[in-house]
Order: sequence, then structure tokens, then C-alpha cells
Amino acid sequence: MILNNPQATDQAVQILRSGQNYQWYVITLVLLVAYVYGHEYERGNIKAIAAGLGLYMVHWFVEIVNALIHHFTGHALWTVPKGTAFLIMIGVCIEISLMFSIAGIVTTKILPKDPFAKIFGINSRIFVTISSAAIASILEIFFVRTPAFVWVYPLWGSFPVFILVYIPFFAAACFCYDAESKKSWGFIGTLGIINLAGLVIFGFLGWI
Repeated sequence: MILNNPQATDQAVQILRSGQNYQWYVITLVLLVAYVYGHEYERGNIKAIAAGLGLYMVHWFVEIVNALIHHFTGHALWTVPKGTAFLIMIGVCIEISLMFSIAGIVTTKILPKDPFAKIFGINSRIFVTISSAAIASILEIFFVRTPAFVWVYPLWGSFPVFILVYIPFFAAACFCYDAESKKSWGFIGTLGIINLAGLVIFGFLGWI
């Protein structure tokens, strides 16, 4: 198979979990994320926190799958070969991960309080999920035109990203925001345990 940019894999592997490109702004980003969550907690907006963590758990699940694809095929679907202070896994850097850690909270800011409200005649949750996923997928078209982000396989592009990555992301945020506390935190906890187990087991095996 002819790949879009196979050398990007080698470039990413060279900086994978290496401190050679570390920049101090990472600490500021971490504190800003902590501030966002702290602010929502102070306001008692636990639903928004659940939405943020729900999306974030899906994000980590997807990144683990992408790392496993790299292990078993030699190339990930997407990769970050440069431009980051720290590459956590083959397809996710610290900056991207911190951004997704609050993306779910940001999503709740445009959700009507009524889960049955409609936007342009469409259920607001479905509308926000699809429109947010579409915007994120379109942005990736720009990102892959830079040297910092690569879609390695020709079959992987904005439409697969839209369907398989971003719709699950924003659907999880909306679900965790609206669902009863038990269901919402059950989803977050279950996927969190799966992700943690994957990181420990596959990390120990050297697969990710």
C-alpha cells in the first residue's frame, strides 16, 4: 500500500515519550485545564465536568487503538511527527490531549438546558454532536497540511475521522451531560478502567 507520509512514523518514534523537546508552556496549559475544571466544580456544574471527562475517556480509547494499529501494522492511522513539547503516544501529543480534556466542557456551553430543544428543527444534542464533529474534521484538513500532523494511510481522512472519532467524542460529551449521574459516571468509570488497563498492559508489553 502506498502511504501518504511513511517517514512521519519514524520521526514520531524518535521523539516518542522523549523529553528532548520539552517546553515550559506545558505547565501553564496544565494549570489552565485545572482552572477550568476547578471553576466548574466551584459552580457546582458537575454535569459539565462529566461531559469533559466523558469525551476525554473516548479520546484516550481512540488513541490507544491508534497506537495498537501502529504496533501491528507498522504505521498508525495518524501521527504527530514534530511540533510538540512531548509526544505521549504515536498519535497524540500533550497539547492535543490537554485540549481534548476540556473540549467536552466547552461543548456544554452551547447546549440548550432542555435536552429536547431543537436547533434548525433537529434535536439540539444531535445537532451539536454532528456540527462539532464536522468542524473538528474540517480543521484536521488544515492540520494535515502542516508538518506537525499526518494522516498516514490514504484511506484515513476527514470523513472517517468525522464518523469514527469526532462523532463518538461529542456524543459522549452530550450523553454524560444529560444522563443520570449513575449512568454518566458509570460510563466514565468503565471506559476509564478499560483505558487504564490498556495503558498498563499494552505499555508493559511495549505495544504502545
